[in-house]
Amino acid sequence: MFRISKWFLLAMLLWLQGCSAVKLGYQQLPNLSYWWLDSAVSFSDAQSTPTKEALGQLHRWHKRDELPAYADLVQRLAAQSAEPIQAAQVCAVWSDVDKAMDRTMRQTVRVAAPVAMALGPEQLSHLNQYWIGKNKDWEKEWLKGSASERLERRLGKTLERYSDFYGSLTPTQTAMVKAQMQQSVWTPEWGQRERLRRQQDLLGVLQKASQSNPSATAQVEADLWGVWQRWLEPPDAAGKVVMQKMVQQGCENLAQLHNSASPEQRQRASRRLRAYEQDLRDLLRP
Repeated sequence: MFRISKWFLLAMLLWLQGCSAVKLGYQQLPNLSYWWLDSAVSFSDAQSTPTKEALGQLHRWHKRDELPAYADLVQRLAAQSAEPIQAAQVCAVWSDVDKAMDRTMRQTVRVAAPVAMALGPEQLSHLNQYWIGKNKDWEKEWLKGSASERLERRLGKTLERYSDFYGSLTPTQTAMVKAQMQQSVWTPEWGQRERLRRQQDLLGVLQKASQSNPSATAQVEADLWGVWQRWLEPPDAAGKVVMQKMVQQGCENLAQLHNSASPEQRQRASRRLRAYEQDLRDLLRP
């Protein structure tokens, strides 16, 4: 169920390539979310309509109550991108995004709880098998090959995202990003363990929800919210430390890269952000 919010964040965090893709992607979020959920659990005909209605309700709420805040955030980022930035500024933005994610998830668990309670054993088994297949793909992408090969794949993906905003990075900047990755607290092995933990956590809560009586909606919502909280902050002390360090390193790394950018690169980033802002403002129009 938590992938619903990920589709919103996909648009909001601007990983969609090209301005028109942001608008198109956001407008299609209910359909995209249903497609993903259906492929994961295989809804019955009786479940299909209420699930689509729940996704539509979530999308309308998000557009009305959350999209203006995202547009304002991107406007702020565009203004900041013309100047050097500090890691604390990056973390402040991420804190705002965290709060927005929480607001979206609060609404998501409300509409997701009845859907979760209607799932049957075969559908939960289908979800588990779906994850097994996806986990194999994940392992091929992040764990296959030597440490240097894995690093190069990560580097390629990261450079692609940065280049979309800044344009082609210089050899010095590329070396900087590579060094940042080599010093990262995140490892594929940790990522795999955390991925499996989250999946089993969610599966256990969904199994409990599917066995709940109709009067237990509030408890199901609370259980789903608990999964989200543990998604962001692992329950074990070591996991908490890794997550905290990952956030801090991310803030420091982005600030370091941005401050190495040429005036032309910063201008490109500012233009891209302002284009995204305009797309978000366009989406707010009746």
